Parts: sequence; C-alpha cells; structure tokens
Amino acid sequence: GQSYEIRMLDNRKIGELPEINGKLVKSIFRVVFHDRRLQYTEHQQLEGWRWNRPGDRILDIDIPMSVGIIDPRANPTQLNTVEFLWDPSKRTSVFIQVHCISTEFTMRKHGGEKGVPFRVQIDTFKENENGEYTEHLHSASCQIKVFKPKGADRKQKTDREKMEKRTPHEKEKYQPSYETTILTEVR
Repeated sequence: GQSYEIRMLDNRKIGELPEINGKLVKSIFRVVFHDRRLQYTEHQQLEGWRWNRPGDRILDIDIPMSVGIIDPRANPTQLNTVEFLWDPSKRTSVFIQVHCISTEFTMRKHGGEKGVPFRVQIDTFKENENGEYTEHLHSASCQIKVFKPKGADRKQKTDREKMEKRTPHEKEKYQPSYETTILTEVR
C-alpha cells in the first residue's frame, strides 16, 4: 500500500522517432513474478490470491500523487496491471502501490520466509494509424520485494549486518544500494 514514484523519462536519441513528438504514448505497468518457476504458474498463483482477497487489487496508481498521467485505467480482470497515457515532452511521475507482499506466494505462511521477488515491468506503446496504442516502443523492469513495514525494516537490518561480516573482496560481488533505481531495458 506504500506509494512509490516512478519517473517517466523520454530517453530517445536526438532525431529518433520524430513521429511521437507532440503525441501521447501509453504505458502499461505490470507486477509479475521474477522467478522463472513461478512465471509458469503465474495465472494459478494470481487466481489463488484473488480468491483469498476478493475485491482487492495487486497494483494501483496513487492518482492524487501522480503528475502528468492522462486517462489512468485499471482493468478489473487484470489485478496486477494498470495503464495510462502520457506526454514524453512533459514531466510525468507515476506513484504506484503494490497491495500484496512477497511472502503471500511462499509455501509456508507463518512468517520468517524470504518472500518471492516480483518484477515491475513497464511496456510503452505509440499509436498506430487507427488510433490504437499497439506499436511497441520500449520495455523496462526492475526487481522488487514487498514486505510489511516491520518486516522490511528487519530485512534491511539483517541484510546490513550480513554485509558488514563479509570481506571487502566478497562485498565487490554485490551492487551498492542507491536512493533511486534505474529500470533495466527489456529486449
């Protein structure tokens, strides 16, 4: 339920895709499973979640906090997907809320589990000649884990303690933590 900002940026090279200048594009956000083994059973996992949490959504847009989004939509049948239009030439920030936690999809449900990693994936499309947003422009994603506030604090503390015990050589294998995450382009 915590709102997280995702800044939408126009990352075209100069002169690239001039046909979208002054036009809107559509971005579709999805929360999906990061682990391949869970990707195979994603539909069943999400149906099970829907059955246990009737009326709830996995992903929402915090509309009052968001800037520059047009016509935000959440399809009632796709609990893990939201979409909106935006102008790449204007400042656009989307605040998303994930309403499920990573341990809801683990085998044991009594706490202390690692929790499954999710992925936030953003697919962006331009309009075709029929006015439909079907022409793929770009996809990017990043891995996330979602915990309840106390669980997240505890996880950060234990992760920090584990890192402090490692040798400088072992620490090099891990990426440092940052205030912001740049989503990785999906090809």
